[in-house]
Formats: sequence, C-alpha cells, structure tokens
Amino acid sequence: MSALGELRTLARGRPKGPPGLRSRKPRNEWVGYLFLTPWMVGILGITVIPMLASLYLSFTDYRLTRRRSPRFIGLDNYERMFTDANWLDAVGVTLRYVVFSVPLQLAVALGLALLLDRGLRGLPFYRSVFYLPSLLGGSVAVAILWKQVFGYEGLFNAFTGLFGVAPKGWVSSPDTALWTLILLHIWTFGAPMIIFLAGLRQIPRMYYEAAEVDGAGRWRQFRSITLPLLSPIIFFNLVLQVIGAFQSFTQAYVISGGAGLPANSTLFYSLYLYQQGFGSFQMGYASAMAWVLLLTIAAVTGLFFATSRFWVFYED
Repeated sequence: MSALGELRTLARGRPKGPPGLRSRKPRNEWVGYLFLTPWMVGILGITVIPMLASLYLSFTDYRLTRRRSPRFIGLDNYERMFTDANWLDAVGVTLRYVVFSVPLQLAVALGLALLLDRGLRGLPFYRSVFYLPSLLGGSVAVAILWKQVFGYEGLFNAFTGLFGVAPKGWVSSPDTALWTLILLHIWTFGAPMIIFLAGLRQIPRMYYEAAEVDGAGRWRQFRSITLPLLSPIIFFNLVLQVIGAFQSFTQAYVISGGAGLPANSTLFYSLYLYQQGFGSFQMGYASAMAWVLLLTIAAVTGLFFATSRFWVFYED
C-alpha cells in the first residue's frame, strides 16, 4: 500500500476533533438548557399560559364572584364593546392621550437633547436631573403630587394667580383633566432624551462642517442632516412611547380616584379594563378588552414598521 493510501486509512479510523469532544458535547448542551430553564419556566408560567387562558376567557361569560366554570358565549364579549358607551369613551380618551402626549414629549426630549449636545459644562449632572422624572413619572407618589399641584389650591393656581388668572380646579374639570395627564407624560421626557443625546453624538461633525462651508444655516442643517440621521432613533423612541402610552394606567387611576372622573374625561382604556376585571369581576369581558388592546398596539406598531421605509434613513 502506498504512503498516500496508509494516510487515508489512518484518517478514516481517526476520530474527528480532540479526544473526548464527542462525549462532552451533549453534556455541554444540557448545561446550556439547564441555565435556560428558569427563563423558560417564567415565560411559560407568567406570559404564554396566562395569555392563552385570557384568550379562552374572552369567549366566555366568566365572573370571579361565581363558582361555576366559564360559559362559552362566542363573540358576544367583542360585540358588547361596540354598544358599551363607557368603552367608546375609554377608546376616545386613550387615542387623544396618545396622539397629543407622545409627539409633544418627543419634541421636548429632542429639543433638550440638542441643547445638551452643545457641550454644556456639568453635562453628566444635567443628564441625571433630566432623566429623574422618567424614573418617578409612573409612580403613585408623583401622581398624588401632580393632583395636588393642579388642584384648586395647588401650586399651579398660585402661579397663574400672579398674572390675574382666576383659580380653577384643573384636575376636576372635564375640559382640562386630560391635559394635566398629558403634561405629566411630557414631563417624563428623560428616557427618550438620553437616547436622542446618544444618537446625536453618533452623527459625524464633518457633515455640519461641510454644510457650513456651503452656507447652510442652523435650521437647514437640522432639517437636512440631523433629522435624517436621527430618524432611526426617532422611530425607536416613537414605537416605545406609543406602546407605553396605550398602556398608561397609574396616573389616571390616582388622579381620578380609579373612576375616570370627571365625566369619563380621564377614563383610560387600561383603567376601564381594570374596572371591568377587578371592579365588576367580569373577567371574560375584561379579557376580550385586553386582547383588543393587544391587537390595536400590534396593528399600530406594524403600521409604523410598514411606513418606516418612507422616512427612516439608514446610512448603510
């Protein structure tokens, strides 16, 4: 046998890879699955199984105060929503809240990010101070404080009184109660501002230098350079803030006392869902409402992704 044939024979009989690798590989794979087990148990027990259960309950007449098992009623819960005046009010209030609060919040966040991007002294301090409202904005304590500030004897009336404006119960008036919640949402601009600031720091300065050489002013630079290159960050913040706004609950619950007062002007969708599920104990109807909210958020998010190719610019 030639030397080449002997080498081929040895190659066929020789195990591939280092010795013992085949015996260790399955054990290493099981170790990985072992570490994933807590996450898999959590995602199944806390997310997947409750979601499937709520999907089933949405087609049933199920009340927590009754001992009988859920009774299948088909699409009755979904049909009931369109004849429920309070549900329609909740949809309208939530849509107005999302449409006004999210763009205004992002505009304030972007404006402050542009200001901080100019290289202010003590920038880490200002970043921390501006980010703080995002940590506190969804808390019960801040909602209670907000209710006091815009109350009849609150700080806001004391300020407007300096200009001769008559005091008013801003949170107790149907015309202004929702706007106080919108203002609270705008005040929590810290998180999107930090993301905007990080995006601004990634834009090469040479683009602005070239624009200045061509005679472009600040507004033209902002419109032709900053906005296009920052559009992926705007898209990211927009999607996150819209999803969060649709699910807003704590502020409306505290300021309205859990009832959506006055005159359903602060009856957010999530608040009405809570009233039906844990106030009236109609878990079947509440589950149907939850799935409508989920599908609405998914549809809006899908619309953003479908239209992003028309206005989101990626350098690559």
